[in-house]
Amino acid sequence: MLEMKLESKHNATSFFIKGLSDIPDLRFTVFIICLFIYFSIIFGNTTIFIIILGNPHLYIPMYIFLINLSAVDIIYASNILPNLLNILLTQQNEISFCGCMAQMYFYIALTCTEVLLLEVMAYDRYVAICHPLRYFLLMHLTRCAGLAIAAWTISFLITIGHTVLVSKLSFCDSHVIDHFYCDISPVLKLTCSDIYNVEIMNYIEGVLVTFNAFVFTIISYMFIISSILKIKSAEGQLKAFSTCSSHLTCVTIFYGTLFCLYMRPTSSYSPERDKFFSLLSGVLIPILNPVIYSLKNQEFKVGIKKLINKKLY
Repeated sequence: MLEMKLESKHNATSFFIKGLSDIPDLRFTVFIICLFIYFSIIFGNTTIFIIILGNPHLYIPMYIFLINLSAVDIIYASNILPNLLNILLTQQNEISFCGCMAQMYFYIALTCTEVLLLEVMAYDRYVAICHPLRYFLLMHLTRCAGLAIAAWTISFLITIGHTVLVSKLSFCDSHVIDHFYCDISPVLKLTCSDIYNVEIMNYIEGVLVTFNAFVFTIISYMFIISSILKIKSAEGQLKAFSTCSSHLTCVTIFYGTLFCLYMRPTSSYSPERDKFFSLLSGVLIPILNPVIYSLKNQEFKVGIKKLINKKLY
């Protein structure tokens, strides 16, 4: 009987999301801002889909990967923001244990997917600039589709073990998650179990996925920059750099926020700091990706004009 009581004490059936603001007067304002952000993310990334699918001349590797990146951003935002909006509007901040684990699983899996997609996009830019004559031989659509599918598959498979380990932990103290979604660091702060295995899994995933992808991206850009510098004319250098500037901008913002969030021990978790960087990672990046690619890519601008002309005439 005593064992049953202890077990019920140690196993959480639900959690409570603290959210972004404890001040009641700010709830509606934050709700309006978050709602605007969510619709902006959906609108911007859906527009990417429509423009690329509506323009056959954009059926090239870079834009195939961009469609996948937009899909990640849409699912990413939809995994977090609707629940946050519900909390802000109704103040009902309870989330079931399974719901919390599912949210954490999709968050980690989608982050890994974006890491791998940015990696293959770096390889695509490397081939385009360093081996332009062999570009369509090396980056044919079948290979691009295979790389995109591999990014999704690897990410969603490697995250299963991570989520299973967290789900088996005991939660015997407060069940209030000091965050606005179920991220791994604030959830681990609530457990009274040994988290050594989870920490090891964090670092294994970090090395196998994030660190290796980051190093590969850096090496790709070292070759890219070296090739650009060998171009004799300034106009040629500028044209070559413009083909990868969008991707480089997104990589810089993404990895900057990612390293600030996860490249440190779980024990150093700070709610205020992590909420700030989580907002940058989960909200700002999905908004910026469509803007950066649409503003910096001449082909994309042409695609927008063609699509508008089709609708008007």
